[in-house]
Formats: sequence, C-alpha cells, structure tokens
Amino acid sequence: MGGKQKLAEDEAHGKPAKYDPSFRGPIKNRSCTDVICCVLFLLFILGYIVVGIVAWVYGDPRQVLYPRNSTGAYCGLGANKDKPYLLYFNIFSCILTTNVITIAEKGLQCPTPQVCVSTCPDYAWTVTPTELKQTVRDVFYTQNRSFCLPGVSQDVEVLQSLQNELCPSFLLPSIPVLGRCFPFANSTPPTLPGITGNISQGLSGIVDRLDARDISVKIFEDFAQSWYWILVALGVALVLSLLFILLLRLVAGPLVLVLIVGVLAVLAYGIYHCWSKYQELRDKKGLTLTQVGFTTDFSVYGSVQETWLAAMIVLAVLEGILLLMLIFLRQRIRIAIALLKESSKAVGQMMSTMFYPLVTFVLLFICIAYWAMTSLYLATSGQPQYVLWAPNITLSGCEQAAMNTSCNPLEDQSKSPCPGQMCVFQQYSSTGLVQRSLFNLQIYGILGLFWTLNWVLALGQCVMAGAFASFYWAFHKPQDIPTFPLSSAFVRTLRYHTGSLAFGALILTLVQIARIILEYIDHKLRGAQNAMARCIMCCFKCCLWCLEKFIKFLNRNAYIMIAIYGKNFCVSAKNAFMLLMRNVVRVVVLDKVTDLLLLFGKLLVVGGVGVLSFFFFSGGIHGLGKDFKNPTLNYYWLPIMTCVVGAYVIASGFFSVFGMCVDTLFLCFLEDLERNDGSPDRPYYMSKNLLKILGKKNQVPSENKKRKK
Repeated sequence: MGGKQKLAEDEAHGKPAKYDPSFRGPIKNRSCTDVICCVLFLLFILGYIVVGIVAWVYGDPRQVLYPRNSTGAYCGLGANKDKPYLLYFNIFSCILTTNVITIAEKGLQCPTPQVCVSTCPDYAWTVTPTELKQTVRDVFYTQNRSFCLPGVSQDVEVLQSLQNELCPSFLLPSIPVLGRCFPFANSTPPTLPGITGNISQGLSGIVDRLDARDISVKIFEDFAQSWYWILVALGVALVLSLLFILLLRLVAGPLVLVLIVGVLAVLAYGIYHCWSKYQELRDKKGLTLTQVGFTTDFSVYGSVQETWLAAMIVLAVLEGILLLMLIFLRQRIRIAIALLKESSKAVGQMMSTMFYPLVTFVLLFICIAYWAMTSLYLATSGQPQYVLWAPNITLSGCEQAAMNTSCNPLEDQSKSPCPGQMCVFQQYSSTGLVQRSLFNLQIYGILGLFWTLNWVLALGQCVMAGAFASFYWAFHKPQDIPTFPLSSAFVRTLRYHTGSLAFGALILTLVQIARIILEYIDHKLRGAQNAMARCIMCCFKCCLWCLEKFIKFLNRNAYIMIAIYGKNFCVSAKNAFMLLMRNVVRVVVLDKVTDLLLLFGKLLVVGGVGVLSFFFFSGGIHGLGKDFKNPTLNYYWLPIMTCVVGAYVIASGFFSVFGMCVDTLFLCFLEDLERNDGSPDRPYYMSKNLLKILGKKNQVPSENKKRKK
C-alpha cells in the first residue's frame, strides 16, 4: 500500500528519469535551443550598440567633466588649458535665487558672470571707495587679481567695470570643488547690503554638499600609502578561501557537527536569557502587554514581560524543531555532508573553475561601464542654450531689452544700454530627435543593463554546471573526466544555449524592473499614503521579492539541466522543478546545511582578514621590523574597510563556485538514483561514501571493479 502511495506521489511530480544505456553525462550531440529568444537577444544587443553609437555621436561628456564660463568656453581645455577652475563673480546669486538641486540640474550654472581662473582666490577682498576711480590695471592686474572677464580693457575705470559686471566687486578665500571655486564655510564674508545675514547659511549649504577636496586628497594619500598592504590582505583572503574548501574535503563531517552544535548552543543561551529577563520583570512587577497596548515606540516592548516570554517560546520551538531534524533526518544530513566532500573533490580536480569568477567579473564590468558611458553621453547630448539676463531690469535702459531671449555668448554685451546685461547659460536643448527620445533611450539602456548582467551571471552558472556535471558522470575518476571540461562547457553553452540563457535572464529582468518601478512609486507617494496604502504597497513589494528569489532558484536549476541535457529553458526548468519536488526533504536539508557552511566560511575569511587588518593598520602589531611597519594614515579605517569588502568579494566568488558545484552534483545524484539501481547493467555513478550511506552496493562488471572513489 505504501509503495502505491509513493508511486502516486511521484507521478504527481512527474515521472522519474528512466535508464538510458547511452547516457554518459553532458550530451555532446545537441542542437540550438530557444532560437527565437536568441534572435531577439542579439537584435536587442545590436540596438543597444546603436544607442551607444548615437550617444557617442551626439553626446559631449565635457559638459559634465569641465565647467563652462560665461562665454560658453570650457575651463581647462583649449585656450583655457591653464585655467581649470571656474570663479563666480557673485556666489550669493546662486545661494539666494535658487537651491542647490536646481543649480546641479543646470550644470552648476548661476545667474552671475563666470570666468576661468588658474587658481582660486585665497584671501578676502572688497573694492574700496578710493579704488573706484582707479583703472582695472591698477586694482586687479597689478595686485595679482586676474579675475576679470577676458578682453576687458585694463584702462577702464573700476566703477564702470563693476557697473557692467566685467570684474568682481569682492573676493572670498575659496577652494576648488568639482572644478568650481567655492568659499570656505568659516570664511569672514564682506559687508554686502541686503544679503550679509544669509551668507553664512548659504555658504554652509553649498560647502556641506560639495566640499570633498580635503577628504578626497587624504583618501588618495591613504590608498597611495597602503595599496600594497591591501593587496597582501586580499591575497590572504584568497588563501583562506582555498584552505576552507580544502578543509571541507578533509573534515566536512566534524565541521558540520560543530556548526550545528553551535547553533543549538546559541538557541539554548537565547532561551536562558529570555527566561532570566522574564523572571526579572515578573519579580519587579514590570509592565504587561495590557498596560502598554499597541505603540509605535518599539523600545517600550523591551520592558514588557510578555515580550521575553514570547521570544523564549519561539526560540524553544526552533530548538525543538532542530533537535527533531537531527534525530529523524540524520541520514539526509549524512548525504549532504558526503555531497559537500564530493564537491570539494570536484573543485580540486578542476581548479580552473575557481578562477572562472574572474571572467564573470570582467564581463560584468564591461556591461556596467558600457551602460555608464552610454548614459553619460545621452545625458549630455543636447546643445547648450544661452539667454539674455540682467541683475536689475528696472534700471534705466533695460525697458527695451529683450530678456530671456536666445543669444550668442561670444558676442560682446558690454555696449548694451541695460547695465549688467549678459548672455548666460539656461539649459541644454531638447528639440532634436535624440533629445526628444532621451527618456526612452535611457529606459532602453537600463533594460539592456539588467538583461546583460543577468545573462552574464546565467552564462557563468551554466558553464560551471556543465564542467561539474562532467565530473559526476565520469565513471572512472579522474581518468574519464574531459581534458578541458570548463572550456568545453563554455564553448558548448555559447554555441547552443545563448537563447535559453537570454530567456531566463529576461524573465528575471522583468521582475527586477517591476520591483524598481514599485520602489519609485512608493518613494514618490510616500508622503501622501495612508496606513492601508502603505500596507498594500508593502505586500506588493514582498510578493515581488519572493517572486524574484523563486525565479533565481528556478533559473539556477534550469541552467544545470540545460548544461546536462541540452534542452530548452522551459523543459529544463520543468524537469528540474519536478526532480526537486520528488526529493523535497533532501533539497531542504542540503540547502540549509550548505548555506550554513558557506556563511561560516565567509565569516571566517572576512572576519580573519578584518581582524588582521585592524591590528596592522591601527598599529596593534609590534615587533615586525621596519619592513613590516604599518604606514602612517589619515583614516586607518579606510584600508580596513577596503580589505573587508575585498575579502567578502573574493570569498563570495570562490564560494559561489563551490555552491554551484554542490547544486550540480546534487541534481546529478538525484538523477543517478532514478536512472540506475546498482546492478551490473545499471551501476551507480556516485562515490563510495554515498553508496555506503545509502546502504547500497554497486555490483559493477569485472572491468569496472577498479572504479576509483
């Protein structure tokens, strides 16, 4: 009766794989899969390249990288090559007439004359009444104040130059920030009627957002002093990652046991701590839930008796579940440990797989760099537009002036009857075909970014799955393993399954873009939402997050089946899902054991590198000699954080290979159990350790008795 029930359950999740005497691992004779999606992907990439070419033709990143003066010329280029900084005649016109966001959107342009200078002023100065009758030569150029507009006659009186805004009326000690001269936040401002009271606040607002010069210089100095030690730390992270994988091969069983006992001990201590807090609050007649009720101040719940009682019950339930799993699922835990050992052996036989993440990293960098450059060129594809402007249109002579009309910044506006009239930058044009389609092209670029990134990750997973599958289905190991399993899998995947990878990547991309759109809508409507709307939005975001996780899991296993059997994406995803559902308990146990081990490995590598870096860069390690003396740094935590992040990236790269190996060997193991029975005609391909754990014998023919472990 039990056999019939199990057979019915297996039928509900698809039919088990049948024995195929010709099957010897990844199929060699295969055809292209998902051809339509492959063609669409290639056409999309071709369009992506066209977008990049259009952006390169029409874009001008100099508009972002270099500031412009009032005449539209770039500072630091051409005739202004020796004048890389931009000086605002009246920086307060930027502060008082608009906000920092608006200034940034207009390329940090302000309604005031701007001139390119070789150095920013380093002292405060204001035109005195006695200097108004002197010439520009005497007041500015003789005193090393070459801050007037180009072409201004040095024989002009200072008063006339100030009225026409040809020269600045005051200077403040400034520093170059993003190519512009911005005053010090603590500089003493000059006395200027009507705006003196707002100067300090305005300067603080701009400098707080833009002043990064001193910090950036110190950061650069720290990296210059410590880069070789950072490389040493990253090398240590690489060695620790390899040692941990070797450790799994030797002592995977004890290591898993130590981790499980550690989790049990942590839960037991949590139960004890919660019970102690509950007793303490109960004896002191602490607050109860009925007294507090519901409140948004969650810190209050730490003083409530029922909080600790509920936490103790939850931890006790988790402790009980884990103990029951150890008792009733101990056989499956042993299988998981044996698979971990086998995975470590597979990685050891094919060490080239450990360095494949470098290929993935290079491809990801190319995708991100191409998108960033394309977006930058698209954003600067418009031509700058200039309009007439005057500081005070109520003055005599400005009545007939056509303000806010287009003008040429190269034309001289000093002869205009309106005092101070000038041609200033307004915005970048949006009248061309490219500019009108700018939003759509940027959306196309974002879609291209996500699709190409997901495709590169899918390529890496499928290639490694093909290499590790060839290891499992090699009857005599290592003699039957192909000579170049990784390169063979790479060529095979690119040749036959580009469309299948693009199909899976597109599904994941659409879900990720839907999540981004939902986050954008939530951000825009956050202030206008009520409690019900926030709850609904949170539910939608949670559902999309779960959907993304499920699709990643399904895609990963689908790529493994594609690498082995060479079928299309939908069939491979279905077969992988049904195979996992027929062995759902084994899947859960292996997944959790693997996650626990990889988490422990990451903590070991990152924590070890972090601790060593902290003691070294903070000067905590003594007696190493002058050759190993820690460098003198401005921010010693900066190289420490760099080492920690780099160690995490390296550990994640190595352990992602190990995790892919475990998943691939696990699916092959499940297929092996369904295809074969251990008889002389249908021998198992699994290792002897797995055969012993399952209590099965491999009655192979005499010529196969020399099979290696």
